[in-house]
Amino acid sequence: MAIALLAPLALGACGGPPRTLTLASVNQADTAGTVRMYVATTREPGAEPFYFTGERGPKLAFAEVDISVPRAHKPGELELPGSYDKINPAQHFAVTSVQRLDLPPIVARVRREIQARPASAREVLVFVHGFNTSFADAAYRFAQIVHDSGFKGVPVLFTWPSRGQLLAYPYDRESAFYSRDFLEMNLRAIASDLGPSRIDILAHSMGTLLTLETLRQAAIRGDGSFGGKLRDVMLAAPDVDLDVFKTLIREIKRPVTVFVSADDRALDFSRRFAGDKKRLGAISAKDKDIVADLEKSKVDIIDLSEVSSSDSLNHGKFAASPKVVQMIGRRLQADRGIATRGPGFGDRLGDIAGGVVGTVGGTLELVVTAPAAIVAQ
Repeated sequence: MAIALLAPLALGACGGPPRTLTLASVNQADTAGTVRMYVATTREPGAEPFYFTGERGPKLAFAEVDISVPRAHKPGELELPGSYDKINPAQHFAVTSVQRLDLPPIVARVRREIQARPASAREVLVFVHGFNTSFADAAYRFAQIVHDSGFKGVPVLFTWPSRGQLLAYPYDRESAFYSRDFLEMNLRAIASDLGPSRIDILAHSMGTLLTLETLRQAAIRGDGSFGGKLRDVMLAAPDVDLDVFKTLIREIKRPVTVFVSADDRALDFSRRFAGDKKRLGAISAKDKDIVADLEKSKVDIIDLSEVSSSDSLNHGKFAASPKVVQMIGRRLQADRGIATRGPGFGDRLGDIAGGVVGTVGGTLELVVTAPAAIVAQ
């Protein structure tokens, strides 16, 4: 039974050894630019060129990663070499630097990056990846998203202990729950100690469950807006039980934007694996009663069912569709975010999708040792 359920995913997965962050020498003339991201992770540190494994670490670890974008890059594509091919920086995303850092140096670097930007760009975009994703896979994908969206703020990758294996779905789900307190403390540290004007969150697949659980407990603690810094919360292809989502959003009590697609093959697998319960990311504009009910809780549904992309599983359209990822970037640069209802984003996306519904301080010290510190509060 498990093999039958996994077959659609296996057809879309890559074979060969797991991907790594192998360093490459890059000629700037071969690139379209370089993305520098900062990493906070609940993964266990590992040997190079993996740097972080799929096992759970006892505390947050940190890193700075530079990834070059190939000159031949096409928006929406993630050009990576085959498992046994040599990296060609003119054709492939290439890692130019990986530095694992302790808390004080990464705090200083991120704060400096934020303050170096004009006031309008002093924002942090936090990306929370999904199921079956290694550290390397998460970093490459985020670099592509940052580049293609034209995001001008500071990118922060929150990567949790996914083993990057199809059969590890239950382990990955438990790892998402394991990382809730760490993500909350990391967001509080960014908001209170690093000086951004705002924080946006983009979460994908199972990472949306981690994000929602984090926002729920933050709201229950009395500050779900993180000092007023949290702006957009974007959930792409959320692998979340629809009934569970409704209970979560009642506590979160803030606008969120959800990218859905009725032809998401990965979520079809998840639904069958999870007791045949409908996943939030697999609804569409045709589910009028569901959409109307969600809109009451300030949930904007953006239906990408008619959008085509290079993703054979239709699970990563938010990043693999050039027009969608670029539009997300333009909206992130606007004075008001996606979470602000009104004309503009929905109207323009309708032309693409064929249907849119809705329009170092004390905190940082706690980040390293959560969840023990947060439980004690």
